[in-house]
Amino acid sequence: MELQDTPEEWQVVATTTPFQGAKTSVRTDDVVMPDGTVARRDYQVHPGSVAVLALDEQDRVLLLKQYRHPVRQKLWEIPAGLLDVPGENPLHAAQRELYEEAHVKAEDWRVLADVYTTPGGCDEAVRIFLARHLSEAEGERFEVSDEEADMEVARVPLADLARGVLAGELHNNCLVVGVLSLTAARAAEGLDALRPADAPWPARPFEA
Repeated sequence: MELQDTPEEWQVVATTTPFQGAKTSVRTDDVVMPDGTVARRDYQVHPGSVAVLALDEQDRVLLLKQYRHPVRQKLWEIPAGLLDVPGENPLHAAQRELYEEAHVKAEDWRVLADVYTTPGGCDEAVRIFLARHLSEAEGERFEVSDEEADMEVARVPLADLARGVLAGELHNNCLVVGVLSLTAARAAEGLDALRPADAPWPARPFEA
């Protein structure tokens, strides 16, 4: 058995877009099932995202605490954001998000994990980067608005985050995946064995 996800596309006999938002939309597809019947599937169409687990020299992770209205909670998260343009280089997007949300830059970038956040109801793909050798970014801070204007910023030891994830106290998916992936990478071949920052990403192809 090959333990790897594989591309496959079942026939769609009809499709509509009942909602179109500024960044995402909702699509309804009539999909032919293996037995020949047709089933209707509604899902969110998403441009894709990037997230950054920024790790400093003291083994602390840079975190943001932000209000998330759909779940009615303030969540501790790692810096993240949308791919603004189709085909955008995910590394450039990640560097932008780290600068805009935390006014930080990093010298060493690796791919930590690629995930589909909710594949049963959304096509969002997220690339989570590991960023190391952090320093303060030059120039003025990026002006934030809306929920981001109320963000808290902290640096928390990785070990504390791993405990918080397993205790059910931290719920943001990119934070959870990032923390556990980093812990697993260290226990395996080490961080230098992670994929390079420009590794191919079939879910959201990009130009170098």
